[in-house]
Formats: sequence, C-alpha cells, structure tokens
Amino acid sequence: MSAPKTLQVSCVQLHWAKPLARNLARTLHYIRLAAEEGSRVVLFPETSLTGYYFPDVLKLAPRDIEAALDRTCQAATEAGIWVIAGTLRPTADRFLNLAHVISPRGKIVHEYAKIHMAGRDEQKYCRGGDKLSLFEIDGIRCTLAICRDGRHPEVYRLPAMLGAQILFHPSCSSDELEAVIWKRTSGRAQQPVGPNSRIFHCVANTVGQPPDGRQTSSGQSFIREPNGMPLAEAGWYQEEMITAILDLERADRSYALDSLNDPPFLKPYWEQMLKAVEARADRKPE
Repeated sequence: MSAPKTLQVSCVQLHWAKPLARNLARTLHYIRLAAEEGSRVVLFPETSLTGYYFPDVLKLAPRDIEAALDRTCQAATEAGIWVIAGTLRPTADRFLNLAHVISPRGKIVHEYAKIHMAGRDEQKYCRGGDKLSLFEIDGIRCTLAICRDGRHPEVYRLPAMLGAQILFHPSCSSDELEAVIWKRTSGRAQQPVGPNSRIFHCVANTVGQPPDGRQTSSGQSFIREPNGMPLAEAGWYQEEMITAILDLERADRSYALDSLNDPPFLKPYWEQMLKAVEARADRKPE
C-alpha cells in the first residue's frame, strides 16, 4: 500500500507537573478528541504520562508507569489512531526520557530516548540515549526529537536524509520565570526546523507551574510547514489541542539532501553516518 498524500496531525499541550493519574485521564480524553476530529496521529508532550516534576516522578512505582502506558496503548486501539506519548522510565542506574510510538493496533512499534539532557534534575537523574529516531506511520518516514534535542540539527537532519518528512517534537520547555520570558521574547523555545531541512515540524509543549511556583513553561506548541510557516499554534498558558493537515509533497527534504551531496568531500562521511543511523533505528533504548 502506498503512503497517503496527506496526514492530519494533532498536538496536545498539557501541564508538566501533575500526578500520573491526572495525566493519564487527560491523555485518554485527548486521544478520543483527536480521533473525533479526524486526526491520524496525536502527539503528546515530553514525559506526558509521568510528568517532568522529579520530586513526584521519583516516588512513582515502575508498575504504575507501565500500567499507564498499557492503558494508553489500549486507548490507541479504541480510537484507531497513532499515539506518541512520553514517560520517564527507571533503569538499573538512571532514568530514560522516552517517547513511545503506539500504532492503531495498540503496539509500541518504536521508542526513542532523549539524547541531550536539559534541566538540573534531568541531568542528575537521567542519562541520554544512543540512537537517532527513524520510523514509519502509514508508510510515511518520520523522526523524533525530545525538547533540547531540537537544538542539535543532526538529530533530525540525518533522518531527513534517509527519507523522514515529519519531525515529531515532544517538549517540556520548563524553566525559571526569567528564562521562560527570554524564550518568549527571543523567538521560541523550539526553533522551526523546516528552514534548514524542508520537513514538517510538529511540537507538543507544556504549560503550567510546579507546586513551589518557581518555574513555568513556555507553551506555544505548533505545527509548521517545511518552509517554516505556522499551520497551527497554541497559547502560552492553557492546555489545548491544535490540529493541521500536512500536504506531504511539500516536505521534499531538499535542504538536508543538498547537504548530503555538497560539498562532495563530505558525502562519504554522511553515507557512513546514515548507515549507522539505520542500523540502530529499531534498537530498544536500555
């Protein structure tokens, strides 16, 4: 079966410092809503199920995290759509910050671990993954970056060279109040990737403050064209869902492909890296 010419995508903006049970309830609600709106994919923010507030995350039992993820898989089946959700998963030493790609059959078909740690708590309690993301949704090649990963263009440009037309970018751009104000006035927490790759960019970010009130999140989730133009944008403060239809012919990946071919002396090195990216794409993060 050939890949579709268009793909309707929804991105959900959620609070980043709420309990697991509340996060799961909101996840189930928005999966149903995205399906009702006709979306084929719904993207949730970074650590959407566990939350990103480490004082709470550290108290979670691993079985409760797995149960929430299982219920999310079941909801994907019930809705008949693709779901991309996030967790902080404990390992033998530290946590992995994971994005889980769940098929309409309720199976986790791809997982990606965040590579570049951001905040102090994340740097203390987590370790980075060791692969780039490359997977398919209905025959459409896609890739993932998690929050800070988007500041490192190789994370998505190498997959774009391999055919990825969409970057799904779950984020939790939480920081001290002054830093968030800077992010809002200087541009965005997540810079659009289309102008240096020619692929679609779908960001699901967070909103809200933690219990101590010392931080906030920048909101402004967006879905952007390969030329950088916004197709849909969310606000700064509220939980909400945005939706857009992606015309996949517009994601020609031309800027990434230009880098692959010129200057010619770099091409053998690019090709060597691309082989390594493909070889690791299906590895389960551990």
